Amino acid sequence: MKIKSYIYIILASFTGAFLRLIINNNFIVSILGSFFFGFVISKKLSYVKEKIIVSGFFSCFTSFSGFIYYLYKIVNQGDWVKFIFFFNLIVITNLLTMYLGFLISRKIT
Repeated sequence: MKIKSYIYIILASFTGAFLRLIINNNFIVSILGSFFFGFVISKKLSYVKEKIIVSGFFSCFTSFSGFIYYLYKIVNQGDWVKFIFFFNLIVITNLLTMYLGFLISRKIT
């Protein structure tokens, strides 16, 4: 990759992180990120464009650490039933949302 591509990745990362701070809700960010991630991966993008969008934007927008921190707080409370419920809810909802984004993207093109 050329230096120009790395600059685009940095700009995409900054944009993803900035939007995450604006929204400031782990569940909404997770759902939006999963939907648009599914939408983007259904496209046949070049290697560089895929790296810019997936590695740059989505990795900063939908940080895994926000999801883990939320579950960590539940575990520290000792509520294992709530932990198992939310863990499954978040994972299943995100997978379904990603698949929905994938399907919608396929229907559009």
